[in-house]
Amino acid sequence: MSKRNKLEKFEQLASFPNTYQNYDAKIPEITNHQQQVVDLKGKWLSDHFKNDWPLVLELACGRGEYALGLGRMFPKKNFVGLDIKGARIWQGAGIALQEGLHNVAFLRTKIEMIQNFFAEQEISEIWITFPDPFLKQRKSSRRLTAAGFLDEYKRVLRPGGIIHLKTDELRLYDFTREVLATYPSRTLFSSADLYTTPDLDPRWSLTTHYEQLHIADGDQICGISFQLL
Repeated sequence: MSKRNKLEKFEQLASFPNTYQNYDAKIPEITNHQQQVVDLKGKWLSDHFKNDWPLVLELACGRGEYALGLGRMFPKKNFVGLDIKGARIWQGAGIALQEGLHNVAFLRTKIEMIQNFFAEQEISEIWITFPDPFLKQRKSSRRLTAAGFLDEYKRVLRPGGIIHLKTDELRLYDFTREVLATYPSRTLFSSADLYTTPDLDPRWSLTTHYEQLHIADGDQICGISFQLL
C-alpha cells in the first residue's frame, strides 16, 4: 500500500461516524468523527448504540470481518471491533456504513488500553480472532490469552461473560489451554481442528481473509471458548 493511499484511508476513517480513535497511547482519550474528545466508558450502549443490547468486543479485529459477520448474524447485539491498525479498520468500518450495520462500531487503539475505554462489567462477550501469536518465549506475556490480559478482560466482562479464541496457530491454542489450567476459569468448548467438529456453532464458521488463506494452505483452525471465574 502506498503512503498516499494509506493517508487517504486515515483521512476517511477519521470521518466515519462508527469509528473512534485513540491517537496517543500516552493520553487515554478517544476522538469521534467530528474530532471531538468523547467519553464512552460505561456509555457505549447509551451514547453510541442507543439501545440496551449486549455489547461484544472483537479484539485484534483487523478488517473487522468477524465483527461484521456477527453483526449481520445477531442484529440485536452490539459489536465493537478493536485494532491499532487504522488502514485495516477502514475497510470494515466502511462496509458497516455501506450496509447500514448500526450495531457495529470500531475503536482504533491498543488492546492494553481497554480499561480506559470500557467500564467494569460493560462487555458481555469477547472474540479474539487470529491475533499475533508472539511465538518467541520472551514475548509470551504479549499473547492475548496470557494471564495479564485475562485479568484485564475479567474486569470489563459481565459475570458469566464468554471469551472465544480462534487461531491458526496450534502453539497459541496449546498455550491458552495451559494458562487456563491454572487460571480460575471454565472451558466451555475446545477444538484443535474446528472444521472437523460435529454440530459446530455457526459463529465459528465465519471466516476472515487471512483465515481463508490458511485454510487454502491446509492449516488447521483451532478454537476455544471459556469463562473467567
